[in-house]
Amino acid sequence: MGFFLETLFGGLMVGTLYALIAIGFVLIFKASGVFNFAQGAMVLFSALAMARFSEWIPQWLGMAPGLVGNLLAIVVTLVIMVIVAYLIERFALSRLVNQEPIALLMATLGIAYFLDGLGPLIFGSQVYKIDVGMPKDPTFILDGIFPGGVMISMEDLYAACIAAVLVICLSIFFQKTKTGRALRAVADDHQAAQSIGIPLSRIWVIVWSVAGGVALVVGIIWGSKLGVQYSLSLVALKALPVVILGGLTSLPGAIIGGLIIGVGEKLSEVYLGPLVGGGIETWFAYGLALCFLLVRPQGLFGDKIIDRV
Repeated sequence: MGFFLETLFGGLMVGTLYALIAIGFVLIFKASGVFNFAQGAMVLFSALAMARFSEWIPQWLGMAPGLVGNLLAIVVTLVIMVIVAYLIERFALSRLVNQEPIALLMATLGIAYFLDGLGPLIFGSQVYKIDVGMPKDPTFILDGIFPGGVMISMEDLYAACIAAVLVICLSIFFQKTKTGRALRAVADDHQAAQSIGIPLSRIWVIVWSVAGGVALVVGIIWGSKLGVQYSLSLVALKALPVVILGGLTSLPGAIIGGLIIGVGEKLSEVYLGPLVGGGIETWFAYGLALCFLLVRPQGLFGDKIIDRV
């Protein structure tokens, strides 16, 4: 039972991070109605910027690396992501208003490849580390109930708490604020939103900035765990099954989908992996997503699309 709980907790922690990545996809889709293939590239770009500025800023200011340097690096990187969001809207999205969704989709693919090349060009292509002070050593809980206790990764626990706080803040932003309601209106109909005075360009800058902030948090967390390298952009691919499972238009769906994927792949790898030779963790999420596409294409919490003729 102790080993099962250990695996379950590990899956929940990883699932929270998957959910955080998926939220970036949901944000863009809710505002533009298009799937953002550039989210993974934004994670890599922001993580590279954070890693390099955390090195450069202490050198420029003549101070020892530490908390202050990391905070300044986060602020500078966040400003850069807002600038990137503005440039994306100014030179790409604003020229595609009211165009076919496939045009916006191809634009996000182009943005993804551009950021994948621009990040290493500016910040370098080596493996960099991000150290924001999250503890690396595991801890043991419930040792009075189970022999040896249940091992919990403190780094994963901190990351899950940060992700949970961010998810709550984003949910409140979308549901309770005027800007959040405007974002949902833009997603429903660009022309109708413009006709009632909602500035489409400003809304897109806001949502891409928020998605960039989410990408920064994801980049810091995964960069701290794995190091900042090109594979970070591939981590975002795990969010594709999450949004299919939860629904492309639902923030709660992204959270629930992430937890289901995280727990499912951990439990299946541990308990079913030995029976089939292992490797289930690499394809479990995509297999589950395929099943949902066949049975419930809109996901658990997605809006069912009904075309009336």
